[in-house]
Amino acid sequence: MAFYSLIRNFELRSKFLSFEKAQINLAFYSLIRNFELCSKFLPFEKAQINLAFYSLIRNFAPCMEQLLHYTWKHKLFPLHELSTTDGRPVEVIDPGLHNRNAGPDFFNAKVKIGGTLWVGNVEIHDRASDWYLHGHDSDQAYNNVVLHVCGVVDRDVMTADGKYLTQMQLDVPAHVQEHYEELLHTDQYPPCYKIIPDLSRLTVHSWMSALQTERLEQKTQAISHRAELMGGSWEDAYFVTLARNYGFGINGDTFEQWAMNVPLRAVDRHRDDLFQVEAIFMGQAGLLDLEAVPAHYQKDALNDGYFSRLRNEYLYLAHKFQMKPLSPSRWQFARMRPQGFPHIRLSQLACLYHERKASLSSLIECETVDQLRELLRSQVTPYWETHYTFGSLSARNEKHLSTGSLNLLIINTAIPVLFAVGRHRQKETLCDRAFDLLEQLKPENNYIIRMWQQCGLDVASAGDSQALIQLKKEYCDRKECLRCRIGYEYLKR
Repeated sequence: MAFYSLIRNFELRSKFLSFEKAQINLAFYSLIRNFELCSKFLPFEKAQINLAFYSLIRNFAPCMEQLLHYTWKHKLFPLHELSTTDGRPVEVIDPGLHNRNAGPDFFNAKVKIGGTLWVGNVEIHDRASDWYLHGHDSDQAYNNVVLHVCGVVDRDVMTADGKYLTQMQLDVPAHVQEHYEELLHTDQYPPCYKIIPDLSRLTVHSWMSALQTERLEQKTQAISHRAELMGGSWEDAYFVTLARNYGFGINGDTFEQWAMNVPLRAVDRHRDDLFQVEAIFMGQAGLLDLEAVPAHYQKDALNDGYFSRLRNEYLYLAHKFQMKPLSPSRWQFARMRPQGFPHIRLSQLACLYHERKASLSSLIECETVDQLRELLRSQVTPYWETHYTFGSLSARNEKHLSTGSLNLLIINTAIPVLFAVGRHRQKETLCDRAFDLLEQLKPENNYIIRMWQQCGLDVASAGDSQALIQLKKEYCDRKECLRCRIGYEYLKR
């Protein structure tokens, strides 16, 4: 009953329930697992332990299973001889190819069992009984598994074709488990900060190169998806990507929705008239609705004439092309400098589109950073030189994009689109150019990059900064230390 009370106390803490699985202390997990296996526990009915909490603990098993995967993949075996459950010695010659998709966990492994060499697949589970929990006993894809590796072998298992599987219990070495727990629970961020200054240049360079490619591939998938949504038009996918990044984070999603809501073929028919392009852009954003203008500026907006002329032009074109605007409530203005207000960005985009500088062919022709900066350089229409919103008069300012903003557009739009088009058209020259451009640009300056610099990493180019952003977002934040090369160096100490 004392143990049951311990569980109930954990269960009642709302903060505990919000933790990620990886944040549950591994020692506590081991306590639960050992208690679950002991004979005194077996006669209990599960109803005696709150089922919700029981499920939470059992669902923590994938964390331990990942550690078993890692131990097997890198052959970090205990010092004692490995053996099957029936006492035959096991020698792992090749752990096989790690499979992250459906099917056995490792393909084409080579293991010597009792003096006989076996070549086939290996499946890994936290508990042997998970074989049945996952339905492998009825899946033909698992018939060629030659070894079932488990943290705990709690029963015999059989394949779909009726064979009993050879099983081996694998204990994670104590130092690996200890270091893994440090990575999960260290207060400092990133948790591997201790070893970063001691990493070899080759290790850092090779990992940064892989992360850089991974980030470009990830962005390529997003751009390809936009092309599909735009009916296969890569030209439109480029414009949508450009618009998204004109949001510079805060309004990125809304700019993407706006761009996909703009009938670009209709805009093309009026492209030579900047006023009409701006009317469509502002109107489709919902910013030509008088209610979108702050109440204390509405009278001035109506009196200055420009708002009314734009609105009337948009109403005519919206009827002509059956356009429907976004809700103006989607736009964010809080904690934003006036230079970044949607009105200013939309006017800059209108000028860019009017001057035919937002075309994919123009982007592909650019071979240097300077050419890209010149291509993406834009300004606002005369009205917005003295306004930040409708009816709000301000000091004259041409409102060009800064060099820093242009660099961010190149990093997040131009280079990924070049890479994506290169992949799509199978033109490696475009992919190579994307990498070269990243190396030519200075690194971004944000809190993520400064964090890594404080840890001792040298950040020399935008390629490095993009790699480190990928590292934090896709590995550190997700506690994917077992997939990280720095995590590997930490665990093998």
